Amino acid sequence: MTKQGNDVENAPIAINDEGETMHDREELFLKENGLDADGIDREALLTSFADEMNAGLAGRASSLMMIPSFISIDRPVKTETPVVVLDAGGTNLRAAVVSIDGTGQARIGSFSKRAMPGTQGALGAEAFFDAFAEFLMPIIAESESIGFCFSYPAEITPACDARLIRWSKQIEVPAVVGQMIGSGLLRHLAQRGYERRVVILNDTVATLLAGKSAGVAKPYSAYVGFILGTGTNTAYVERNDRITKRADLDPSGLMVINVESGAFRGVRQSAFDVTMDAQTIDCGHYTFEKMISGAYLGWLGFTVLCAAAQAGFFTAAAAERIAAWPTLSNKHLDDFCGGRPTPDNPFQDTAFSTDDRETAVRLCTPVYARAAVLTAVNLASAILKTGAGHDPARPVCVNVDGSTYYRTLTADFPQRVQRELAALLKPRGIAYELIRVDESPVIGAAVAGLM
Repeated sequence: MTKQGNDVENAPIAINDEGETMHDREELFLKENGLDADGIDREALLTSFADEMNAGLAGRASSLMMIPSFISIDRPVKTETPVVVLDAGGTNLRAAVVSIDGTGQARIGSFSKRAMPGTQGALGAEAFFDAFAEFLMPIIAESESIGFCFSYPAEITPACDARLIRWSKQIEVPAVVGQMIGSGLLRHLAQRGYERRVVILNDTVATLLAGKSAGVAKPYSAYVGFILGTGTNTAYVERNDRITKRADLDPSGLMVINVESGAFRGVRQSAFDVTMDAQTIDCGHYTFEKMISGAYLGWLGFTVLCAAAQAGFFTAAAAERIAAWPTLSNKHLDDFCGGRPTPDNPFQDTAFSTDDRETAVRLCTPVYARAAVLTAVNLASAILKTGAGHDPARPVCVNVDGSTYYRTLTADFPQRVQRELAALLKPRGIAYELIRVDESPVIGAAVAGLM
């Protein structure tokens, strides 16, 4: 098999009868269908992000919900005190007992994991809440408090419960939409004889809090939390007097805002995005998330390949094989385009010639390159919204979490994000630092539960 990744750029270039290179043809095909990473107007997107964020804070029509968390980063955190943590992520439901020491370091014990309810078939509301309560039984006696990291768009109440607005990440529990998540969990725990208190926060808010906890000894001027995994989202700290859609806030205070950035609609969809989106259970929602996150990148690349096969870019055998695939996982596509395919990778099939494989890499690498550009714009927008980072000695702390960000090989993904981010912020004189805190959602949920 031929080498993938950067070596493909040095492969022989085929020329058709009209003198057009195959590289040119593939690039033209993508651009004609609206997929062009280099053609993205970064500055226009920054402006659009800022406008949408401001509109969301004011309660005006916006694709960004800008959800108040009612969590301040300045509240004291109890140390050396155990708290039960529940983390409902895009793929997995996790539980642990966590304590924080005096230096902000976390100790995580009694860790367990299962599939997120609703990822393996539709559930009713009571079965959903019962699954959560049952999962906590082995550790529920360890603490009177539960820090609950809930990774879906929800309206947080001043009492830190959460009303589910809608599901994302293809979760199938429709009856829970509009219900109070914390109350549902507590009701099922009470049925088992346990009265508890729960603090619910979004996973990106938790990621921000984990960054604050880990960076307690450093002179950061502001904090941002960012997740790029199965889905994506952003959180940052906002002044209360700018959250004008609420009249019940202390104007002198600060609060973490859950942007719900995956719902941003300022980026024009390509024809491939539209085709894929039409097949999702939440068509028309979270279109930005579907352009950059792990639940969708393989699916989007598969959509590109199917269209290219129909347009004659592959041999008959390869086109037939692509058409027979039910879908394509992000791992398989990224491993292949990133140059590290495992033996079970579908592109290893003998139906694919060397030229077919090289064509697939050239067609799908731009999917990841575009995602890197959009990720950088997203990060820059949040950093700029903090209004901080003007003093190099006090940068903005950005805690980045998520397997898609750290593990994506194609298009030198993390490095490209960082290059794009520097190109946006360095000319503006904004100092920032990207950090990584392992188990951020779990640690941040513990911090919230201990406040």
